[in-house]
Amino acid sequence: MAKSTSSIQLMLHALDEAYGAGAWHGTSLRGSLRGVSARAASWRPGRGRNSIRDLVLHAAYWKYRVRQRLTSEKRGTFAIPGKNFFKLSDPTEKVWRSERQLLDREHRALRSTVAAFPEARLRKPLSGSRRRTPLREIAGIALHDVYHTGQIQMLKVLYRQRRKR
Repeated sequence: MAKSTSSIQLMLHALDEAYGAGAWHGTSLRGSLRGVSARAASWRPGRGRNSIRDLVLHAAYWKYRVRQRLTSEKRGTFAIPGKNFFKLSDPTEKVWRSERQLLDREHRALRSTVAAFPEARLRKPLSGSRRRTPLREIAGIALHDVYHTGQIQMLKVLYRQRRKR
């Protein structure tokens, strides 16, 4: 008889598919950033609209927050001042590379937390919440990556079309 897959293994698979290589749905979040220059990453389709950089740092921030929620860590300080969306100046390629590395680090840290998470606690409410469970948080952050990947893919298309006019 085959060994059954645990909920933790399923959640790790979802995180890996949404963020890394080999996603069944197409490009993953990390894959969507391949070949994107700092200039393209900073471009906005209109006033008040998000750039690729905004979405990358937003995704990194929420990976950080979900990890904090799972570990019941005190709310600390994210690597970039602010929360959720950040005030950004135009980056160099070096800054843009460091922002992508921050996203990678936050993903790895979240993945490690999930891998070590006790299976028995997955469906129990997180402290201070009746509705939020670890299972819901983990599934949600994987879906969050997929959602923002779609936005990034669209921004790349719009950026290329803008340059052709």
